[in-house]
Amino acid sequence: MSGSISGRISSRWKHSLAICTVSCAAAVLLNPGAAQADEVDDLIAQMETVSREAGQLNDEVLKLNEDIQQAQTAVDQSRTAVDEAVARATQAQAVQKEQQVVVNRIAGARYRGATIDPITNAISAENPQNAIDRAAYMGVLAKQASEAYEQLDKATREAAEAHSYASANRAAEVLRLGDLEQKRKDFDAEKAKLDDRIGQIKAQVDGLSPEARQRWISRFHPVEGVNLAGIFGSESGLAAVKAAMSKQGAPYGWGAAGPDVFDCSGLMFWAYQQQGKTIPRTSQAQMAGGTPVAKSDLQPGDIVGFYPGATHVGMYIGNGQIVHASDYGIPVQVVPLDSMPFYGAARY
Repeated sequence: MSGSISGRISSRWKHSLAICTVSCAAAVLLNPGAAQADEVDDLIAQMETVSREAGQLNDEVLKLNEDIQQAQTAVDQSRTAVDEAVARATQAQAVQKEQQVVVNRIAGARYRGATIDPITNAISAENPQNAIDRAAYMGVLAKQASEAYEQLDKATREAAEAHSYASANRAAEVLRLGDLEQKRKDFDAEKAKLDDRIGQIKAQVDGLSPEARQRWISRFHPVEGVNLAGIFGSESGLAAVKAAMSKQGAPYGWGAAGPDVFDCSGLMFWAYQQQGKTIPRTSQAQMAGGTPVAKSDLQPGDIVGFYPGATHVGMYIGNGQIVHASDYGIPVQVVPLDSMPFYGAARY
């Protein structure tokens, strides 16, 4: 996550937590037996804001984790490329050495007088046949020398190119390793912030009175006894709906994608995974990755985003309802589509 995002969330978190704490204290002081209804509503409203911010931070942490995996893949590929380049460079050097030996041998033959001009060769020969044989030998030697020099030049160039390629890949590996290490540091820092906020949210929710806890669980107006009979849609969409609906009652967990605990995007990811389809993991990525769908054109299986920035998602099941994993202390449930501000929808 960028520093600006982290700072904004941190500032809003402190402000929200302060108000939330004051509200709790006021409720206890003014009415020790039970908080007033409006005070409970204020508390829940503050907790909703804080929870959405924690959800956004959770998505950032998940994205960083995906970035780390991609960076690790890039590093592994770079290391493989370096190993292959070094092997090619070593082989090119060996060829270069072999050709150098050939060139040195021919150069030695020339130095010993094997290369004599044709006129001198004919005059010094004992007979015409010797002159012919010597001329033929000299021709072969000259051809070998030319080929050997060409091969040496080629081997030298290939060795240089291979070494250059290996060096470039080593440099790329160093850069990718640095990028990977920075992403890991960012992940550790943001994960620590998320864990801290999760702990505080859990403490707030766990400390609610029975009345306040019921309001927390019911704040999206859950629908009981939903019957999917008569709901029509694509085979893929209906299969995803059936998978998601099978997890009604499962608890919420930040960063969880099943099979027993889910966050909002994790439930969507798991539902589609059950039919062999892989979709993006985070809520924003799920909105960006599918085919955009208008609210009026929703079909069962479509993923619906809520709140500015699509910080929450659920799955449309038909009849103006969605199934979603909403927040800590609230099980997976079916709620009206309009129980949250609509952001957009995507079809997979």
